[in-house]
Amino acid sequence: MLGWRIGISVVLVPLLVGLFVLDHHAGEKAPYLCVLVLILVARASFEFSELLKTRNMEPSFPVIAICSMNVAGAAWFGQMDPRMPGSLGTAMMAFSLSILVVFVAGAARYEKPGKTMETAGAEILGIAYIGVLLAVTAQLRWVQGADAGYLVLASLVIAAKCGDIGGYTLGRLFGKKKLCPTLSPGKTWMGAWGALIGSSLACAAWLHWGPSLFFENATPCPFGWSLLYGAIIGVVGLVGDLAESLIKRDVQKKDSAELMPGFGGLLDLLDSVIFAGPVALVLWKFLPLATWQ
Repeated sequence: MLGWRIGISVVLVPLLVGLFVLDHHAGEKAPYLCVLVLILVARASFEFSELLKTRNMEPSFPVIAICSMNVAGAAWFGQMDPRMPGSLGTAMMAFSLSILVVFVAGAARYEKPGKTMETAGAEILGIAYIGVLLAVTAQLRWVQGADAGYLVLASLVIAAKCGDIGGYTLGRLFGKKKLCPTLSPGKTWMGAWGALIGSSLACAAWLHWGPSLFFENATPCPFGWSLLYGAIIGVVGLVGDLAESLIKRDVQKKDSAELMPGFGGLLDLLDSVIFAGPVALVLWKFLPLATWQ
């Protein structure tokens, strides 16, 4: 299983980097990235709605999917339309309207007391977890200029997924002391160190050699700041993994779905990336990483 997980990651990461390169040449509007995000939102919405169909919750896949796609897509409208209040402002407008949609849908479905509020809460949580987090993560495409968009996005993906690989590898090979046995029995302290080491080293390597792929005579990002950025993303990605474990543990499910052996569903694959995305956005705004400006 360890070899399978590493093999899938080795395939998926280059594919994503290839898509970033393709979309980089498509211009500032990032159409390929937009399509990819909407596909991810649709699949993740299906998994989330099925995952939370337990107890008194009956979340609707169409409600979560349509609202989440509107929230994520609004980030592109806000970026490109000068009449809109910026990417995140437009996404928050869409999220506000989504809350109205959830209550209208709940009123239309209402039959008897006992599950309407639980279902509405599950749907709003799904829209926030999927639509809002992906909308914020997508802002990395523009946070340091259009030309550097995929350098920045790749730094998040590489740090988060190499943190996953490092954590899983060291945890399986050397892990003994449990990190959070009640919530996630498979997590160990050695795995946490593996996530920290894997994310920081991989990110520092990318931010050292990556800028030359996007800019002529590029200066590598400062090594110390790159290590710090990668370490923070690794830790936050690990917390994101635990956050999704919280959802699955509470509804008594092992995986969000059976999409790929060794990984579970798409939510299991994305958890560290979308959880760390907003933190990465803040770090790119405040850390002196962008040597090309």
